[in-house]
Amino acid sequence: MPYAPSAHSETEVREWVAGHLVPAGGVTVGVVDGRVIGAMATARKGRVSWITQMAVDPSLVGQGIGSQLLAHAVRTLELPIRLYTFQANAGARKFYERHGFAAIEFTDGQANEERCPDVLFEMRR
Repeated sequence: MPYAPSAHSETEVREWVAGHLVPAGGVTVGVVDGRVIGAMATARKGRVSWITQMAVDPSLVGQGIGSQLLAHAVRTLELPIRLYTFQANAGARKFYERHGFAAIEFTDGQANEERCPDVLFEMRR
């Protein structure tokens, strides 16, 4: 993502996924022919459900994988559901809005590792 350079090396990300994200639970993956093509992580904090991570293989964006992952979250999580995305990620913002999420807060990005402005989305009934 040219607007949000990674704060960690690929090795650090892989170690964090294997050592923290997956063991914490709430991870759903899309797999085709033994290859992970998309992933989503969720958590419940207080009275709010969160989509903490969501990614689709960039070569497969627009083929419904993200929609399937998001539909799974909506089916299995209690509302409200919140998530952050970068303000500059116009595609993700349109995607979440199209699926019923509304922007409820815009930040300057000082609270995220990339230091990039982000937007908090929420889905309610």
